[in-house]
Amino acid sequence: MLSRRSLFAVPLLATPALAQERFPSRPLRLIIPVGVGGVTDVVGRILAEAMAQQLGRPVVPEAIPGAGSRVGAAAFMRLPADGYSFFIGTNNHPVMKAMDKDFAFDPVTDFVPFCLAAKQPFMLAVHPSVPAQDLPGLLAWLRQQKDAANYGATNPGASNHLAGELFKQLSGTDFTVVPYRTAANAVQDLVAGRMNFTIDSPTMLRPLMQDGRVRGLAVTGADRSAMLPGLPTIAESGVPGYDMTAWQVLFAKPGTPPEALALLTETALKVVADPAVKERLLRAGVETWADPSPAAARAHVQAEVARWAPIVARMGLAN
Repeated sequence: MLSRRSLFAVPLLATPALAQERFPSRPLRLIIPVGVGGVTDVVGRILAEAMAQQLGRPVVPEAIPGAGSRVGAAAFMRLPADGYSFFIGTNNHPVMKAMDKDFAFDPVTDFVPFCLAAKQPFMLAVHPSVPAQDLPGLLAWLRQQKDAANYGATNPGASNHLAGELFKQLSGTDFTVVPYRTAANAVQDLVAGRMNFTIDSPTMLRPLMQDGRVRGLAVTGADRSAMLPGLPTIAESGVPGYDMTAWQVLFAKPGTPPEALALLTETALKVVADPAVKERLLRAGVETWADPSPAAARAHVQAEVARWAPIVARMGLAN
């Protein structure tokens, strides 16, 4: 027969298991390592809202820009590996270590990709005062202007900075790259005529092109884009080999509890397959991937590191 003492002990022993939290039991944070208004910020906020609806908890987007994503990435790495914070990386993610040898985190081993979320071709646009109606005309003008021509880019290592440096390298032109804290700031100066040209996302540049405030000359991908009909590729217009597609990947931290990572992955994959989310992204000039799986995301990030590290080294951009 159980004693009175042992009867009271039974529920006490069971209490820790009963009290265990089911993930998620509180709001989550999505760390966005770029400025507000850029394409990755737009994608992050669309995904955060859709994932919140699926998870039944708020997903709070938090922009922490600076140093080509390194400020936001370092802030993310200081957070607990509990699944309540995750990270959206873009083209500057693979070059964080290549850009700064003292950066403490490796873009592959210190981040766990769980969804290949979105992609978009960038476009090259000039201010209407630039006397170029097509890319060959811009190349001729740049060769005349040399470093008097200026190009607006975000902090060194950011996507549009790398796009501009690659354009300079492959086209054999010379121009001054002017760094801005955010892509939106660079585009504001382009519209105002204080900047000659830039390469950035259709999310920001396509409406300005349609309004006549900038002139779009070419897209940056290997193929023409249905989102920007009529614009040729940079590669076919006089810069062979040029190929730059912007992308976004969702990352967790190593050590994230398996059940939390599994639910984040399941939710993200469901969201990027949702026709309503796809439509919202398309309106922002963004497409989803045919295979967004964690395996595809891992392979993509590894391939981008292998591609861009030597390019950064040739550009002499490393600190």
